[in-house]
Amino acid sequence: MSILAEVTGSTAAIGYGLAAIGPGIGVGLVFSAYIQSTARQPESSRMTLPYVWIGFAVIEALALLGIAFGFIWAG
Repeated sequence: MSILAEVTGSTAAIGYGLAAIGPGIGVGLVFSAYIQSTARQPESSRMTLPYVWIGFAVIEALALLGIAFGFIWAG
């Protein structure tokens, strides 16, 4: 039996790289929903813009927590 490949180094970087797909999709969904709502009701754009930035900040905060925990658990 032979070993085909050996993983060396930190697998936390690979894990976070895969986990970064989620926040990327989330940010895209938040901004696409804002663009759609503004296209349907242009007068509500000023009212919904703060919620867009709050959603963006929450998504990015969760992504940063993911990278922090990845480094903590890596040892």
